[in-house]
Amino acid sequence: MADENQELRKAGLKVTLPRIKILQVLERLSDDHLSAEDVYKTLIESGEDVGLATVYRVLTQFEAAGLVDKHNFDGGHAVFELSKADHHDHMVNVDTGEVIEFYDAEIEKRQHQLAEEQGLDLVDHALVLYVKKKR
Repeated sequence: MADENQELRKAGLKVTLPRIKILQVLERLSDDHLSAEDVYKTLIESGEDVGLATVYRVLTQFEAAGLVDKHNFDGGHAVFELSKADHHDHMVNVDTGEVIEFYDAEIEKRQHQLAEEQGLDLVDHALVLYVKKKR
C-alpha cells in the first residue's frame, strides 16, 4: 500500500481509501482495459464498500493527474488503463471487444514522415485498428 500512497502523492492527489483501492485494482489487472463498471464490480466482489459514482470520480481524477489513460473505443463506453512510459497503439476485436496492445516501429516512422511532408511536427497520436478474426 505504500507504493500506492507514494503514487497518489506524486500525482498531487490526497491519499484516500477509495483512491488506494481503485489504484490497486488497476495495478492488479494492468493487462486489461477496464471500464468504470469493471472496476466497481471488482471492488464489490472483493468486499469493498465503494460507490459507482466514486469510481467514476476517482478515475476522472486519475486521468487528470496522468495516472491513467482513457480510451473511447468503438461502442462508446470509456475504458481505462494505467499510464505507461512507452507508447503503444491498440487493436479492438469488433466481435469480442478484446483490446490488443501493439507497437510497430514502421508505423511510427511513417506517421512522422506524413506529418513532416505537410511541414508539421507530430506531437501525439492515438491509433486504433478495428479488427475481426479471419473466417
